[in-house]
Amino acid sequence: MKVLGISGWSGSGKTTLLVELIPLLVAQGVKVSTIKHAHHEFDVDKPGKDSYRHREAGASEVVISSARRYAIMHELRDEAEPTLEELLARLGPVDLVLVEGFKKSSHAKIEVWRASIGKPMLQAEDATIIAVASDAAIPALPVPQLDVNRPQQVVAFILSWMAGGRHEVHRGAAE
Repeated sequence: MKVLGISGWSGSGKTTLLVELIPLLVAQGVKVSTIKHAHHEFDVDKPGKDSYRHREAGASEVVISSARRYAIMHELRDEAEPTLEELLARLGPVDLVLVEGFKKSSHAKIEVWRASIGKPMLQAEDATIIAVASDAAIPALPVPQLDVNRPQQVVAFILSWMAGGRHEVHRGAAE
């Protein structure tokens, strides 16, 4: 399984790019899973539902299953938050796992960066960033630059990376 992160500051467009990439990759025959890190408390269950009641009663894991999908909810209670590696081990086999968040982990990443956010690039301090997707040209960038508004270009880069290619792309964000 290849693991590739989509990294960047809040508001940079990571999720937007990710949801554009997934159908394009799937159309190329790539089986894709995703992992999203949340920096806040979240719940995928609804109060009053049977599965919610099972968790509230003390179940460590609750599996909800139907003919179309299943979900496993694991209550951490007093356990530490799982690492990316532990979460990856729980996934079924796929060709590519796209990770949003976990920017401090050591997997390869594409940084989504926009000058309008007003934050510095992560790439200068993170050797795991293999490309930057931006909406403006970035001079003297030591890694390939991709146009964040051209998801097909980003997919071509990802496919080359998955195949062990040299990752050649045009340096300018706009062509």
